[in-house]
Amino acid sequence: MRTHYKSTVLAAAAVTALSLGLTACGGTDAGAKDAGSASSSQSAAGATDKGTGDAAGTADQTAAKSGSGSTGGSTATGGTSGGTGTKGSTTGSTAGSSTGGKTSAKAPACAYGDIKVTAAKADEVPTEHIVLTATNTSGSACTLLEYPLIAFGPIQTAKDIPAVAKSKPAAPVVLQPGAPAYANVRIALGGAHEDNKVVKSFNVNLFAAAGPAEGSIVVKAPAGGLAVDEAAAKTGYWTNELRNGADEF
Repeated sequence: MRTHYKSTVLAAAAVTALSLGLTACGGTDAGAKDAGSASSSQSAAGATDKGTGDAAGTADQTAAKSGSGSTGGSTATGGTSGGTGTKGSTTGSTAGSSTGGKTSAKAPACAYGDIKVTAAKADEVPTEHIVLTATNTSGSACTLLEYPLIAFGPIQTAKDIPAVAKSKPAAPVVLQPGAPAYANVRIALGGAHEDNKVVKSFNVNLFAAAGPAEGSIVVKAPAGGLAVDEAAAKTGYWTNELRNGADEF
């Protein structure tokens, strides 16, 4: 009787243990399933959130890019306009200064020590005209004013030789170093005349800004000398080149 009872108890304990084992296994599988479901749900939610975030990020980048492009265009345009304005102002200022300096700069009047004067007979017979050539022998530019003041004889007693108004140029002649200027001079009316005198050399004075300048340039007459009639003598103004009409008298 006791033996049967003991066997029954052992069998019941074994059944109970088996049931508990099965329950534990079932619980573990359910937990694993629940964990798997939870993990899957989280992954899906994360993927959804990520997709939404990526879409939002793309939208934000597109919006930012559009906004930046618009702003950059305006800024660039404004900057370009500003730069153009500045450049224009600078150019205007520079041009104005340059022009002003050029206008205000004037070469001083040529002094007798700056100029060499030579005389040549005109190509005519008898000789009625000579051409004076004034060359700037200084190292800087100077202005050759008015006309040559000529004295065919002693300066103190020589007759003044008048200038021909029509030969006056529009502006005084500015001579660069080594450059020449010319003046046509009538010395006689042609032919022998009792008032003619033979001249081997003569004096030429220049003009200063305030009038005749100090110092005389002695000019050697061409070979054979010049037969000069002071009463008929006239001189043209200094000019860069002899002109038809203006220097014909």
